[in-house]
Amino acid sequence: MSDTGQATPAERITPAAKFRSDVTVELVQSAAQDSDVVWSARVSTSGEKSIDAQHEDANESKGLINFLMKNRHGTPFEHNSMTFMVSAPIFVFREFHRHRVGWSYNEESGRYRELAPVFYVPGPDRKLVQIGKAGHYEFIDGTAEQSRIVHEATIRACESSYAAYQEMLDAGVAREVARGVLPVSTFSTMYATCNARSLMAFLSLRTKDEASAFPSYPQREIEMVAELMEAEFAKLMPITHACFVANGRVCP
Repeated sequence: MSDTGQATPAERITPAAKFRSDVTVELVQSAAQDSDVVWSARVSTSGEKSIDAQHEDANESKGLINFLMKNRHGTPFEHNSMTFMVSAPIFVFREFHRHRVGWSYNEESGRYRELAPVFYVPGPDRKLVQIGKAGHYEFIDGTAEQSRIVHEATIRACESSYAAYQEMLDAGVAREVARGVLPVSTFSTMYATCNARSLMAFLSLRTKDEASAFPSYPQREIEMVAELMEAEFAKLMPITHACFVANGRVCP
């Protein structure tokens, strides 16, 4: 081990590159249930007695939750918390970090650890061709030749860039400098913490759904993350989620 804490060339074993077409989302911890919406809303009319609603069956207050959602009374949806561990390509996180209100992030650091050669390559079902203008476009399937080019070019570029990364590390270059050659398709891991309101704002923008009152055109890869988060949200707060969908997937 060198004085900088990095492995020496003799100590470093370069792993083979891995290519993935998926993302992963794990619910790490949560304090989120439908009754949280009820008691936090009832403080407006019941004051300190609203705390009693913590022990009520939220199913008896579906109407209240739907009223709050429909009329966009949003603050009662903020008194809860969900923390997710997300593994996805870096370009997904660059879009993710545009969601700042009601979100907290901690991401894997390329300064403090050597990044693994794990890269995203579009799968065979990824639509490759964009048609239409910005703000109102669709993606359609590519040809077999386009799919081949994307697959082979992505693998070639990732392997080449990781070789350059390893070359610099072997020469004693700091990790924070060497990482500059890695592509945004490199996988990273982060923790993302939100509340139901901030998550619904994210879902309304990062999923494409015919039930949405307002159309959205998310990049497929961040939509994959959003879909997995929404599945966890629906399990934790089924009434809130159902009201979100019923009211056009509009964040209150």
